[in-house]
Formats: sequence, structure tokens, C-alpha cells
Amino acid sequence: MNFPQLKIAHMEPRVPIIQGGMGVGISLSGLASAVANAGGIGIISGTGIPIDEMRGHIRKARELTKGVGYIGVNVLYAMTDFAETMKAAMEEKVDFIISGAGISRDMYSWGKEYNIPVISIVSSAKLAKMSQRLGAAAVVVEGFEAGGHLGTDRPLFDILPEVVEAVNIPVIAAGGIINGEDVKRAIDMGASGVQMGSRFVASVECDAPMSFKEKYLNTKKGDTTLIKSVVGLEGRAIKNAFTERISHDKKVKIDKCYSCLKKCSHRFCIYDSLLKSRDGDAEEGLVFSGARVHEINDILPVKVIIDNIVSEYSSFDHTLVNTRA
Repeated sequence: MNFPQLKIAHMEPRVPIIQGGMGVGISLSGLASAVANAGGIGIISGTGIPIDEMRGHIRKARELTKGVGYIGVNVLYAMTDFAETMKAAMEEKVDFIISGAGISRDMYSWGKEYNIPVISIVSSAKLAKMSQRLGAAAVVVEGFEAGGHLGTDRPLFDILPEVVEAVNIPVIAAGGIINGEDVKRAIDMGASGVQMGSRFVASVECDAPMSFKEKYLNTKKGDTTLIKSVVGLEGRAIKNAFTERISHDKKVKIDKCYSCLKKCSHRFCIYDSLLKSRDGDAEEGLVFSGARVHEINDILPVKVIIDNIVSEYSSFDHTLVNTRA
């Protein structure tokens, strides 16, 4: 069985799969272009990298996709350079911009000015309705199972039907989506597509170092933990020496403040911890992941991951048809 056609503004990908935007060097041009070339929608994260570097990755992704695939940019709303980064991405004529961890009314105005679709990451029907009212082309509804910063303590499949009911723009399901069965369940509940982050980290083309990817493969059930982030939200990460150091509200000395966040508790430096993991230290750096990372057992090319999801989706649907018969 074929996937339903996802349509967001001008974008009509072959498969209704958006790759999550994972900050500080995890999803750049390598991963985003591979997802776009495999028929999905790729995202470059502009969080935690210089704006000129982000521009370079957008241009490189365009070269790698020969200008055909869909490429967007994600930036964490809490970043001090949020506005400058988003405007620079729109100047590069990305296919869309997306942001979470807060609602930016301004980015909808910028989207209209540059004629760029805007997508919000939300965690409730209320925020989804607000986003639609402000002009969102679609919303990504992210459940508690997601990696990184979390906006809710509710599971995805509890929130999803409420959001689908609340808006009439495309709803993308995110948080704990790793295989074709998950995609089928989300679409059957009214989602127009899915967003996946963790499964694409464990890919050949992901821009993360091998030590980061291997941390995913070596994780067992129960090996993720919730940290209290300096931005004021909980975040899901893989347990390591660093998460132990910051557990129970413990502080870690900050050698240099980058002033990267609009509001920061200064309990530890999240930017430095993400840089460390990006640079190869998966024990003393922060390694964000989704709750089901322990179910990922291999590093595969992006095309193989997407082909597997298509096959699993079709197989699961066929099983359901036979069972009903």
C-alpha cells in the first residue's frame, strides 16, 4: 500500500517523513540532503552553529539534492541569535522554517515577508490552534517520547487525536517514531506524516561523529534519563558521566559563557556539553535521544532506513487487512 500524499505548502515529498532538526552539528547538510534524496524532507539545524556555516550547509544541501529535494531549517526559539539565524535561512530560500520550545509570533511575519512556509513544533491542541491562527503551514505535534527538549509529559498518541481535531492544517506526529508500524498508527489516527530524529542519527549520512552514533547502539532499555535543562524545560538524553554530574540539580562550573540563550539558569553550559558530544566525547557531553533509542540496533544508509519503513508500513497494513478478512 502506498503512503498518503503529504502536502505542506509547495512541498509534496514521495514519503511523508520529515527528519528531525537536531542541534549543534547533528543534522546538517549531510543528513538533510540524504533524507531529501530518499524522498523525505530534510532539516538542517541552525542551532549552535555560526550563521555563515549554516548558509554554507544550506547551499551544500542544495548541491547534493540538485535543487530538487526539500530542505528546511530548524532553530531553537530560546537561542539569542534566533531571529538573525531564521532570517538568514529565509534569505537562502529554504523550503520552510521550523521551531519549537516556544512560539515565535515574529517568525510568521518573517515567513510572509519572505514567502517561506512556517511550521511550529507543539505539544498541545491549544498551541496547535494558536499556530494555525498565526499562519502555520503545518504543525509537528511532539510527545513525551521525543529526544532533546520536551514540551509535555504526555505520550504522543494521547495528544495526537486532540491536535488533529483542533486544526485543519497538516499535523505531523513526532516522538518515539522509529519504524513503519509507528508511521501506520500515526497516519491511521489522522496524522498527515511523521517526524523522526533518533532513527536518522543512526544513519551513515548523519553528521554526528561515530562515537555519538555508537552511544545509540550501545543503549539498553532504561538507559535514557530526563535532565533539567538550563532553558527551563526537561530534556531526554542517554545516561552517561555528564548526566550523572548534573543530576539532582547539581551545578557544573562554566569556564566560558557564550551568552547563547535568552534565558539560562547557568547551572551548567548546555552549549559546551553539546559541543563535547559533537566533537567525539559521548561521556562528558550531552547526547540527546528519544525514549526508544534502545530499539535501534544498526547504522544504515538513509535510503535503506526509509525503504525499510515503507516495507514495514505496507506489511503492517497487509497484516491488518488479512486479519479483518
